[in-house]
Amino acid sequence: MTEPSLVPKLAAHDGPTFEELVAMDVRGRLVQSLKLKLKRRAKAAPRLRAHSRPLSDLRALRFVRRWGDPLLELKVPRGAGASAAAMLLLASTFYGVVKGGHAEAIAEQIQDICDSAANSVGFRISEVALAGEREVSREDILSLAGVTGRSSLLFLDPGQTRLRLLTNPWIEEATVLKLYPGRLRIAIKERQAFALWQKDGRVYLIAADGTVLETYVPQRFASLPLVVGDGAEREAQAILDLLKRYPAFTKSVEASVLVAERRWNLLLKSGIEVLLPEREPAHALTLLADLDRDKKLLSRDIVTVDLRLGDRVTVRQSDAVAAARDEAHKAAEKSKKAKRKGSEA
Repeated sequence: MTEPSLVPKLAAHDGPTFEELVAMDVRGRLVQSLKLKLKRRAKAAPRLRAHSRPLSDLRALRFVRRWGDPLLELKVPRGAGASAAAMLLLASTFYGVVKGGHAEAIAEQIQDICDSAANSVGFRISEVALAGEREVSREDILSLAGVTGRSSLLFLDPGQTRLRLLTNPWIEEATVLKLYPGRLRIAIKERQAFALWQKDGRVYLIAADGTVLETYVPQRFASLPLVVGDGAEREAQAILDLLKRYPAFTKSVEASVLVAERRWNLLLKSGIEVLLPEREPAHALTLLADLDRDKKLLSRDIVTVDLRLGDRVTVRQSDAVAAARDEAHKAAEKSKKAKRKGSEA
């Protein structure tokens, strides 16, 4: 005889089953945990409101997080610290060299090392051909070009050599040509001495473009025309070219003086001063030449000829001539009075 089944008995039991108890326990714990979370949030809300930050602070915080986190996560390559230290040391050394004025000496040493290496393989400068030099000596040209017995053709820079040659005021143009393996050709074009320029009591030798060639006057250039005044070196060619059109008059000019950088006065060897106008000085010189040819104006005892006004010529006599003229005038007046008295008697 079989035993009665227990399942019906459990099913017929009035209380909850085992599965129902487990389900109720789970739901109970779930509900209980939700309630606990809500209570905790309610308690923490006043504290969060008390510690809440302004909107600007939150934006700043987000900005820092956005850009700061990648920097913190940045992986520095191995050896970066040693490289940075080496660069700092190199920069410090370079600063010390420049500050101490040793850059030129170091550059010369490096150049000597390069030249020695090039000379050892057959690039030594064995021949230097110069052309066009007259006032500048061969030694000065080679010194300016930087060519010595240790120089090599391989490491000679023609552009830099040309620029160094042009620093001499006599040299207007320069050409540097390298002919391998060891020949160097230098051709220069010199400026010509044009006039003497006097300023602040000193006399300089100048070229036609106003370049000061020498700060003193060599004896062979002492007979050149003289211009005086600020800016006269730049305007000298214009006035001297104008005077060349009157060769007979030019020989009597001792100096040309630029007045206020606008017009010229001519000082003649006889002591006469000719005042030229600012505009059309050629017309004034033509008029002066005609007066001198027809009336021997410049041979008279005068000190000034004023040509600044186009419709007249003003002449001022010397003090001696003026005094003699006054005496003659007084004598003429006395003689007239004497004759008048005689006629009345």
